Amino acid sequence: MTHSMGGTIGWRTPFYTKNVKAIVALEPGGTPFLFPEGQVPTQEKTKVAILGGAAEGVSLQNFKKLTKIPILLIYGDYIPDQPSEAAGPDKWRSELEMARKFVKAVNDHGGHAELIHLPEIGIHGNSHFLMAEKNNQQLAHLIENWLKKNNLAGK
Repeated sequence: MTHSMGGTIGWRTPFYTKNVKAIVALEPGGTPFLFPEGQVPTQEKTKVAILGGAAEGVSLQNFKKLTKIPILLIYGDYIPDQPSEAAGPDKWRSELEMARKFVKAVNDHGGHAELIHLPEIGIHGNSHFLMAEKNNQQLAHLIENWLKKNNLAGK
């Protein structure tokens, strides 16, 4: 399980070990999402360019390791749909867009990645620190159910 800038650590860990059974990433961002070399998408333009969702190419051999495990990305509220004049919200808009591209790339290469944007499933009130919110038990159950669905937790 990763959070924020730890997302890239989660993406890279399966390159070095076969002991990773799944990746659950809570609002990953601030570091590059990984894509196969030659398939790196363009960064979303943001109010402050350096804050945009980043992407980096890795060998197809390494990227394919991400297709062998289930991956779940979860994002909370307060992420605008359109560019914003506010640097922080605009950063997270671009991160969410890059996360969607990452999930699509994993799935296009035969993987099983999912992205849950909590407001889209009726769960509201979550900042960047999802695990510290008042509804953290609801989010824990969401993750537990995902793990069960992927045969990674007891019934």
